[in-house]
Amino acid sequence: MSALVGGGAQVLGAQPKVQFDVPHSARIWNYWMGGKDNYPVDRLAGDAVAAVYPRMGLLAKQSRQFLIRVVRFLAGEAGVDQFLDIGAGLPIMQNTHEVAHEIAPRARVVYVDNDPLVLTHARALLTHTTPEGATAHIGADCRDPDVVLAGARGVLDLDRPVAVMLMGVLGYVSDTDQVREIVARTMDAVPSGSYLALWDCVSTSKAMRAVEAAYARTGAMPYTVRDVDLLAGCFDGLDVVDPGFVSISQWRPEAGQVGGAIAVDGYGAVARKP
Repeated sequence: MSALVGGGAQVLGAQPKVQFDVPHSARIWNYWMGGKDNYPVDRLAGDAVAAVYPRMGLLAKQSRQFLIRVVRFLAGEAGVDQFLDIGAGLPIMQNTHEVAHEIAPRARVVYVDNDPLVLTHARALLTHTTPEGATAHIGADCRDPDVVLAGARGVLDLDRPVAVMLMGVLGYVSDTDQVREIVARTMDAVPSGSYLALWDCVSTSKAMRAVEAAYARTGAMPYTVRDVDLLAGCFDGLDVVDPGFVSISQWRPEAGQVGGAIAVDGYGAVARKP
């Protein structure tokens, strides 16, 4: 089922019950970024992880800055006007459609997430779409690309280039082969000239390697911290744009952003499908 929300905006899929007593990844991430859409159980979990990795709040904020820079590049220099943001999380600041519509008002944006709280907040997220553009939110899981793509086809033209975004979500998939399959199947469904934008936490420090166990102890969905080379393999067969696969803080940094260009334990890249 779908509900119309303002001009050109939709919420697709039924809204399941929100669990207030179980920590959830999207709400924990919202807490680390300074948002308000979280509960005490999420804040306890977030603090437990930050105790072993004190820079988690900084990394979370830098991840949003990375997303903003990436979307500006894709909507501007790359000329993409269709975005599939998989694992979008809760709205907090300068979301994908807002950044894209500043540059390309006709852009069509589909958000995908399996968090019921994200679906609940989708109406607020979608009120800022442009009259000429389109924004939709699909309740689906990144582990099922067929469902994701079926929903996206209702809004996006998959015969034209699409920017596929997987921002900090693939750590929730424990099997690296499955991660690569998710990326490959999704990118196979979009045409030449499409882009993959991806980042995730990597095991580049002892503290980040400890995050995996700390996160599991909170009761939230387990998160896998991968080696850099394993995550970089997601871009095989694609043309990675400059500056390559790097710490997200060092991907085309801008002056005055939180944390500057100091390397963090989150790596990502943007790549074009030949």
